[in-house]
Amino acid sequence: MLSLRNSSVRTLLGNGAKLTRPISSSTVRAFSADEHDFDFHSLRKFKAPLQVPKRGVDILHDPLFNKGTAFKSGERDRLRFRGLLPPRRLTMDMQAKRMLQAIRDNDTEIGKNKCIEDLHDRNETLYHRLLVDNIEELAPVIYTPTVGQACKEFGTRFRKPRGMYFSAQDKTNMAAMVYNWPQRDVHVIVVTDGSRILGLGDLGANGMGIPIGKLSLYCAAGGIAPHRVLPVTIDVGTDNEELLKDEFYLGLQHKRIKGQEYFEIVDEFMQAVKHRWPQALVQFEDFRSDVAQPLLNNYRDTHLCFNDDIQGTGATTLAGCLGSLRATGQAVTELGNQRILIAGAGSAGIGVATVLYQAMLAQGFDETAAKNAFFIADEHGLLTKDRTDLNAEQAFFARDEGKGLGLEEIAKTYKPTILLGLTACGGLFKENLIRTMSENCEKPIIFPLSNPTTSAECTAKQAYEWSNGTCVFASGSPFDPVERDGKTYYPTQCNNMFIFPGLGLGASLCGAKSVTDKMLYESAVALANFVTKEELAQGKVFPRVSEIRAVSKDVACSVIREAWGTGIARRVTEKEMANLEEWVQSKMYDPVYVPIVEKPF
Repeated sequence: MLSLRNSSVRTLLGNGAKLTRPISSSTVRAFSADEHDFDFHSLRKFKAPLQVPKRGVDILHDPLFNKGTAFKSGERDRLRFRGLLPPRRLTMDMQAKRMLQAIRDNDTEIGKNKCIEDLHDRNETLYHRLLVDNIEELAPVIYTPTVGQACKEFGTRFRKPRGMYFSAQDKTNMAAMVYNWPQRDVHVIVVTDGSRILGLGDLGANGMGIPIGKLSLYCAAGGIAPHRVLPVTIDVGTDNEELLKDEFYLGLQHKRIKGQEYFEIVDEFMQAVKHRWPQALVQFEDFRSDVAQPLLNNYRDTHLCFNDDIQGTGATTLAGCLGSLRATGQAVTELGNQRILIAGAGSAGIGVATVLYQAMLAQGFDETAAKNAFFIADEHGLLTKDRTDLNAEQAFFARDEGKGLGLEEIAKTYKPTILLGLTACGGLFKENLIRTMSENCEKPIIFPLSNPTTSAECTAKQAYEWSNGTCVFASGSPFDPVERDGKTYYPTQCNNMFIFPGLGLGASLCGAKSVTDKMLYESAVALANFVTKEELAQGKVFPRVSEIRAVSKDVACSVIREAWGTGIARRVTEKEMANLEEWVQSKMYDPVYVPIVEKPF
């Protein structure tokens, strides 16, 4: 028998947690030599007890350890809270059934969101068990489209802190502040400055709902343990007049800090994170277009980071486009032969164009041919080289001719085969635009990608109706199946959650030094290949959300292979690479209850 010392797993689910009984040599595989790396998959198999530095009611009040009514009789005695719970013990399955019914009893999506987030604050294990087992039903509740309303109500709903807030008032203190977070082994951080929350604009500190929601998906879909994630908001003020006048708003009530001072605040945060958690992945989320690309450019080569709105959306859209080519009978290597109309020239629109452009280069197209495939328009029309208001990234895709052409004129003139919407402008795609595309393309690819649902450029029903049922459709928000002329169409969701959980899992597991463009490309290819021929025949170009865990594993494996092949993987061995799928699966968090014992004081 071999015995694990306290240091081996003392960070499991919190400072001080560890195994207490000897385990056999066959079980040692469950634990890494790295004291910060614990295998939850093996934990479920062996049910090794956890030793925690708490007792009594303090355990019941800690969502990482609390099991509610599922505590067994022996635990109630040794943890010193016999009598503090009702006498009857419920199993996790019974708790989950009761909780799911309570969620479904709510008449509104925001009511369901409140119900499940209350559980999040009480019992993280049960919360994530519900998500894992019911991800297709609950993902829209905890994230898009419901998370937008949850953010708008964030201040009034605030009861218990979750995550960290770094503000302009904390300048020169952030290197010390990061040590206020109790978990030493953070793998993934999602950070926002609240400046561009979905299609809702500047929500300031209320934007914290986005990192919380994203990280719930990281845990449930990507298998990152909840004690290894950290939601963050950087509060530099807000330009939202309503919030500036709201006497109960919880953020800084002054205009947004901009320019050099803004970048200095973000830089202090990034350096503080790298100092305490040097291998943590930082995901930038919902930053305004004017700062999103500069921040990514500043840190992508020196920190393990990526911008989900730019790169995550780009990789997910690339996967959808590759799948759509398969669905229309074309080879995925023909991406550069498409004519791609992108509505929206902000960070998301340009980010998607950049990822698609890089994919074309990877497929062997030259730079000129690849660049000529794009027609990008903003509120002023087609981007052209004679415009003086474009940034460097926009100017890269600007064309020689067509200044001021609107979407319909572009469709008539250049006959695009792919239409992508990244404007957050609900209903932008009009009937004439879709019909014009359909006249010039046998099977147009139409992706209204903006979230939430009210911001989608068109609905699934409109797209199928106006294209006479010929389009290949995917959207950023979910839409129900559409019945037309006796045929059922199944719109699939082009949602970043198919990419970022697996990307974060892979990058963190292998200890990647950075997130490269090729990692994003390989992530997209893995996602595109997950869709079966049968699903493509039904018009589906993305998997079912219920398959998200399997998708995330495939994406993670593709990321690790790319990192290993380019020599930037720091924490994976040849033995693990030889059995990569099995190894990654073994590292994915599985929310189950395990026995708990008290750590001696």
